[in-house]
Amino acid sequence: MLQWLKRNVMSNKTRSILKGIAVVLVLLAVLMELKIIIIPAIVVYKLWIVVIAFGLLLIGSK
Repeated sequence: MLQWLKRNVMSNKTRSILKGIAVVLVLLAVLMELKIIIIPAIVVYKLWIVVIAFGLLLIGSK
């Protein structure tokens, strides 16, 4: 079991991409909250955007 876990580890590049996506999602949510960017189709999902970003950050962390 431990050997399987050691083989299926994400690369650092994948972790960096996930963290970058999380930062972009949080920035998007903050800018929508400040009404700098208004995207009518997703403005009601600001909370879920931040929750998804937090999940991506958790997945991308070691």
